[in-house]
Amino acid sequence: MVDDGAAVRRAVLGDAHVDRAAAAATAFSAPWQEHVTAHAWGAVWTRPGLDRRTRCLVTIALLASQHASTELAMHVRAAIGQGVTPTEIREVLLHTAVYAGAPAANTAFATAQRVLDELGIELGSEEASS
Repeated sequence: MVDDGAAVRRAVLGDAHVDRAAAAATAFSAPWQEHVTAHAWGAVWTRPGLDRRTRCLVTIALLASQHASTELAMHVRAAIGQGVTPTEIREVLLHTAVYAGAPAANTAFATAQRVLDELGIELGSEEASS
């Protein structure tokens, strides 16, 4: 599971992110990195039934509902890399507001906007690039 998870983690989050996480691992935190790689990325993200784009969108909704801004930013960036559009992210965040509340969605919108700005992506630019 660790090898499969490492491959998917790299494909979704990128080599730079995974390399930074590995380099930052300590004797204390290394088992956590292995656990996340094996169980989240290896056991769940490799399952059939949902494609990576869908998993990215579900992850964004769940992280938004938990006010997990740091993880949300990472997964917004990953979702863009997996072909998710800003419009799809916006719609997931609007949907999240209905079920997780306006404060969670408000924070998530700010986080997602910051990431899109960092990436130089504006709403509607996905149509222009296709």
